[in-house]
Amino acid sequence: MLAVLCPGQGSQKPGFLTPWLDLTGAEARLRGWSELAGVDLVRLGTEADADEIRDTARTQPLLVAAALLAAEQLPMAEVTLTAGHSVGELGAAALAGTLPTESAIALAGVRGREMAAACALEPTGMAAVLGGDPDEVVAAINGHGLHAANRNGSGQIVAAGAVAGLEKLAAEPPARARIIRLQVAGAFHTPYMAPAEAALATAAAEIDPSDPARILLSNLDGGPVDDGREVLQRLVRQVTAPVRWDLCMATLAALGVTGVIELPPAGTLAGLVKRELKGTGAPEIVTLNTPDDLPAARDLIARHGTAAGQEPNARFSSNESRDETDRREGSA
Repeated sequence: MLAVLCPGQGSQKPGFLTPWLDLTGAEARLRGWSELAGVDLVRLGTEADADEIRDTARTQPLLVAAALLAAEQLPMAEVTLTAGHSVGELGAAALAGTLPTESAIALAGVRGREMAAACALEPTGMAAVLGGDPDEVVAAINGHGLHAANRNGSGQIVAAGAVAGLEKLAAEPPARARIIRLQVAGAFHTPYMAPAEAALATAAAEIDPSDPARILLSNLDGGPVDDGREVLQRLVRQVTAPVRWDLCMATLAALGVTGVIELPPAGTLAGLVKRELKGTGAPEIVTLNTPDDLPAARDLIARHGTAAGQEPNARFSSNESRDETDRREGSA
């Protein structure tokens, strides 16, 4: 079974879209999407420096556009599963057939602008907590009035909240853990983003989603969602809810995924999957960063996609996935 992954904020690099503009129609495509996103995607992906593309309002539509642009060069009909990290979920939903491409780009523009605005309301931030016992790490995060905003697996939990709380966490780290402050504008995936969630909900209300045509995993609980309306509701809710990428990777393993392609700018999610899904059942991974990587990605799809007979062993419903999540989390 083959999975295509869409990266989230922080994976961008200056000039990463430059080689893609050599493809026929790519620049025109991006210019059209720029009108929907409210930012110049061509300039941001080719000429802007690291500071400019770190701006949440610019980064989020840029990442979604990059993933969708590259995916147009792949035989997506042979892909069984899609998933995205944070804003990457919008791209994954479009690739699953739940959102029109134009809607995903437009929502990414709204999401980025509104989250940037929410960040400006009060001083907040994020910090990666590396290592330590996961339960102790979460307890320490909560104890300082912070939120476990991202759980990325492989001993990576991201704390988010007030700057004062982050400073206290850094001064009193959990046992066997180290703290790295992240260069982000604010506390994403926490209640601090409530104004952005409300604005995104208003924009999403204008969209009529379709049910996914392939398995689409949710950051909320790591499980697949098969109802289009629920997908859209989760995309809105995820602005203030933690990203459970650890549970998404657990589902990749449970479903027996044998091949993974990360769309550009690729590397972050591929690295997490490689560290988390090790051993004899580890999936083969291709990072798609430039058009030169397309032959390897197409070859992986040919060997692991639906045309090669790599169908899922079982497709379970979102309710069943939540039951499995409860068992993994030890809850009732």
